[in-house]
Amino acid sequence: MSIQVGSPAPDFTAQAVLSNGEFKEVKLSDYKGKWVVLFFYPLDFTFVCPTEITSFNKHYDDFVKANTEILGGSIDSVYSHLAWINNGLGKMKFPLFSDITKQISRDYGVLLEDKGIALRGTFIIDPDGILRSAVVNDTNTGRNVNETLRTLKAMETGELTPCDWEPGQETLGKA
Repeated sequence: MSIQVGSPAPDFTAQAVLSNGEFKEVKLSDYKGKWVVLFFYPLDFTFVCPTEITSFNKHYDDFVKANTEILGGSIDSVYSHLAWINNGLGKMKFPLFSDITKQISRDYGVLLEDKGIALRGTFIIDPDGILRSAVVNDTNTGRNVNETLRTLKAMETGELTPCDWEPGQETLGKA
């Protein structure tokens, strides 16, 4: 990967489809002051991708309670995203951005150059714009949204959390 945990997350600007079906430009820098879960998926109208996107959608309110916004995207156009929302995904609670130039996927180190699609990358970015977690799966393996939420909540404690820590459990204290 071209970026490293602990470094500033690459800023980007992209067209996105919002929850109301509108198109809007989104910028990562617009989310300063909040945690962000940024995730990439390979393509619209595929088999594994809708299971992940609908899981993030189902857990959206849990992320919002944790002062976190979700941004999801692929190399497809916003028109493809909208068609998929209208013909399968259903109403989305978070923006789906278009990385049609593939530059955002490239900047985050998830672009498969030979195939022209992104791996399943999940990135947690803190309120200061620093990358705190990067998990990348191959295209055939779906991610675990519950684990993303657990990891986010562990990071939000600002303390050391042991293996298998769950929200509500004791931490190991300050680092």
